[in-house]
Amino acid sequence: MNKILLFLLFTSLKVYSQEKEYFPDPDTAIQHRIEEWKDLKFGLLMHWGAYSQWGIVESWSLCPEDVGWATGARIAKDSVSSYFTYKKKYEDLKNTFNPVKFNPSGWAKAAKDAGMKYVVFTTKHHDGFCMFDTKTTDYKITDPSCPFSSNPKSNITKEIFNAFRNENMWIGAYFSKPDWHSNYYWWDRFPPVDRNVNYPVKHHPQQWKKFVDYTYTQINELMSNYGRVDILWLDGGWVRKKTEEEERKDVAYEFKENHFNVNAISQDLDMPRLAKMARMKQPKLIVVDRAVPSEQQNYLTPEQQIPAGGLSYPWETCMTMGTSWSYVPGDIYKPADEIVKKLVDIVSKGGNYLLNIGPSPEGEFDAVAYQRLKEIGLWMKVNSEAIYYSRMYKVFGEGENVRFTQSKDGHTKYVFLFDFPTAKVILKELQLNKNAKITMLGSTQKLKWTPAHDATEITVPASLKGITSYVWVLRIID
Repeated sequence: MNKILLFLLFTSLKVYSQEKEYFPDPDTAIQHRIEEWKDLKFGLLMHWGAYSQWGIVESWSLCPEDVGWATGARIAKDSVSSYFTYKKKYEDLKNTFNPVKFNPSGWAKAAKDAGMKYVVFTTKHHDGFCMFDTKTTDYKITDPSCPFSSNPKSNITKEIFNAFRNENMWIGAYFSKPDWHSNYYWWDRFPPVDRNVNYPVKHHPQQWKKFVDYTYTQINELMSNYGRVDILWLDGGWVRKKTEEEERKDVAYEFKENHFNVNAISQDLDMPRLAKMARMKQPKLIVVDRAVPSEQQNYLTPEQQIPAGGLSYPWETCMTMGTSWSYVPGDIYKPADEIVKKLVDIVSKGGNYLLNIGPSPEGEFDAVAYQRLKEIGLWMKVNSEAIYYSRMYKVFGEGENVRFTQSKDGHTKYVFLFDFPTAKVILKELQLNKNAKITMLGSTQKLKWTPAHDATEITVPASLKGITSYVWVLRIID
């Protein structure tokens, strides 16, 4: 995922300007499962690994690209004699990672109290460090050289999945398709050039096959040994099969320049086969092959942005609570009112909201993150009826400060007011029949309303302002 500096760019964008290609899964059971996922609306994403000890962006400082979130993230770069020395220092973080305050039950309870219904955890990021017990590598949390390996909770992924499952939440496994530690991906026969595989796959197909087998084995372990898994959330969209047109262009480039272009060929994992294998163990599994148009991208994941008018297919905005995906000491967290308004905006446009928190190297959330979850939960306890199981109304809102949702059957509409009205609420997009009843969530008091010039005019008493905070919600039974 593109990180800290890219975040600043993303937050300056106000429009997710174009729809992407979407290919619905032909399996009706998976289609039904996606509809169930759309009911959940609000989830927790967690980026966590040994890199949290340095308080830097996850993985990207290993990437030998001249981009801000990579080069800008390297610590003590002036004192490091070479890239390879830095890479070793980074990978040696395994030997000091010891999150002794790790308390997944506390995280799960806080997330549930905030109204979250699912979790997506980084079982392995691009750096290849496995936060689960795998037989494929010793670069993992349970390796004896990692001090946390002796802890009864050392299999962190299992502990997190069990804790959140105990709170009746859906379980999502984030998994990076590229692996910058694996010799099958960044082969030590060649130096890494960028984020891609560092050798010509078409010249070394057996080496690529080893990487494919390595990837399948790890995913099979996650699907077999960690209980029910609902979502396989695959990152690293550059690891994919290329289209015939892309292959033709790349071959022409390679011929013209008379040298090997590392991007010229597919990094094909055979996603249909991988998804089929995973669903042999997890039949209801939603597969999210991020940024790769195919039937294995069951929903799309705009990052750090909210589509201006929603999207015509299943989607989820993934966004940081702070400024970074991974832990940064003293990070600045979004205020609760901003988070709640983003949740409402996303849901009104038909999407889900996956909110990220990066745990500390000791295994804790920042106290401010806990406070934000508590504040969000207080709002959800009053207003969640308008969030869960809802669907998009014929329009998502009016102006900047009014949003709509409706029940699946369309009989109940909800109006979200980002500001408490100082005068009557006039809604041009909402025409009601004469028997419609209007209340504010959190109150049983019936509100007066009248039709007015092809609009609906609603009187909201000032006495209702204290029922909730941030956003006030009107329930309309028509």
